[in-house]
Amino acid sequence: MTANLRVPDVAAAKEFYAGFLGLSTEEFDLGWVARLTDPGTGAHVQLVSHDATAPEVPAISVHADDVDAAWAEARERGYEVVHPLTTEEWGVRRFLVRAPDGTVVNVVQHRD
Repeated sequence: MTANLRVPDVAAAKEFYAGFLGLSTEEFDLGWVARLTDPGTGAHVQLVSHDATAPEVPAISVHADDVDAAWAEARERGYEVVHPLTTEEWGVRRFLVRAPDGTVVNVVQHRD
């Protein structure tokens, strides 16, 4: 599970999170989203300015072993889908769902 912090400018935010907090390993940076990790502890955060294809920025990303099964279960339970199951050009298959408390969750599986 990864916390997604909404920031106005990913590049500007990286100075604080990498320089000051020590999350110095940049796992990826797509311009609108970047994941920074502490090389010693593995603590990490994603900085997100907007979502490239979805209408809302999710509060968290949950990494699924089987995103298709998670998609089917979310639909069976009647949860509100914010963004349908999609294979994104940046190498993930994901969907966004709204938890009953209103939190938007990105359920994602990385392609091998």
